[in-house]
Amino acid sequence: MTNTVNISPSASGSPLAVFRDYLGKGQLAYQRDAATGEAVFYPRVIGPGSGNPDLTWRISTGLGTVYAVTVISPRGEPPYNVVLIDMDEGFRLMSRVEGLPAESVRIGMRVRARVHHPADGQPPHPVFDAEIA
Repeated sequence: MTNTVNISPSASGSPLAVFRDYLGKGQLAYQRDAATGEAVFYPRVIGPGSGNPDLTWRISTGLGTVYAVTVISPRGEPPYNVVLIDMDEGFRLMSRVEGLPAESVRIGMRVRARVHHPADGQPPHPVFDAEIA
């Protein structure tokens, strides 16, 4: 059983615009290619490998696992992490894990997505928090 639901993209707008619209509503959306059954991320016009233009939108549960982590330590600034997250729906994305020291993020850690709305007016983007067992 899947925890995703099919959603309809707006009639106008690029896949990136649709993705950002859903982020604006607090939802992490991704696409599924019916021809291959594979999750598609980053949003695209056609399915990679299949060329299928009929991609459906779905909403992620927001749960995933840290696949890789790098800690960046800029001189004179606090360290931060850059992570690759394998989402439970079968796609991978790059982001960061917040709410704990950058050095505490570990491969295999379970995480939950949330949408960050930057105060400077930049588009919203997904970030992650560690799942508490």
